[in-house]
Amino acid sequence: MGPAAIDDFETAEIQTGETHIFARWSGSGPPILLLHGFPQTHLMWRSVAPLLARNFTVVCADLRGYGRSGCPASAPDHAPYSKRAMARDMAIVMERLGYPHFSVAGHDRGGRVAYRMALDHPTRIDRLAVLDILPTETVWARADARFALGYWPWSLLAQPEPLPERLLAAAPEAILDAAFGEWGSPAEVFPPAVRSAYLETLQDPERVHAICEEYRAAASLDRTHDQADVAGRRRMDCPVLALWGAQGALDTWYPEAGGPLALWRAWAGDVQGHAIDAGHFFPEEAPGPTAEALTRFFSVPVSNHPAGPLLHPDPP
Repeated sequence: MGPAAIDDFETAEIQTGETHIFARWSGSGPPILLLHGFPQTHLMWRSVAPLLARNFTVVCADLRGYGRSGCPASAPDHAPYSKRAMARDMAIVMERLGYPHFSVAGHDRGGRVAYRMALDHPTRIDRLAVLDILPTETVWARADARFALGYWPWSLLAQPEPLPERLLAAAPEAILDAAFGEWGSPAEVFPPAVRSAYLETLQDPERVHAICEEYRAAASLDRTHDQADVAGRRRMDCPVLALWGAQGALDTWYPEAGGPLALWRAWAGDVQGHAIDAGHFFPEEAPGPTAEALTRFFSVPVSNHPAGPLLHPDPP
């Protein structure tokens, strides 16, 4: 019998105090939280999560502003859509599900939330996997013309309201086609039902605004938070796995700095990793190798962090 489909996972909308987060979970064993990127939802893990659920308790969540999660009001400094706020959401979600300690894997924007969790909530995070990203401040500090053209959402979606909102709302299908095509994954990787779910997020004006706010935060407040960590010499204590697409930018853009592993080792003492033979969206393009790499990494036991019982997802 093969692994259960992600549609068979249990579901809940979990209140965090600031918003609600939609989550699915299944499996048994050590808990792992999986976080998605742009322009996706938790469905990006549809082929990886069931494989991981053979050995772990797997939780897949929509970030605030994406998918079926809430869109809290923003603020002039974009703080409600900072990775710090998003990390706080996910710490509460896992606490309510009965897991005060857990491991986390994040792809793209979700990877930024994941490493912020490891910095802001170090006693909660056992192991961290970051997929096809570098730290936000590292990326901005090394940004050049190649970056501006290759990863256009960073600058385009961070522009002041309402320009990016209007552009996204006017051509959501073009945004999907550009992202999936330019970042190295063939169209058949994204079946119609999944593509429709991603498109639905980009057709909702409230969510489009939330996504733009998240990119504005990445260009401002998230950088400030990262810079404060660098200045304070604060690093991640947990083991870190860095994976990236062999057909993507990270594999070739930073040789003078020693590549992705060297850049991550400025932020953590225990870093390992390698490329996956696929593009940026490799969890969807190559779910087997992705799940295999995550299983090996997360299977290393962590002492003194027992998993708690499953709690009712609603607030007490």
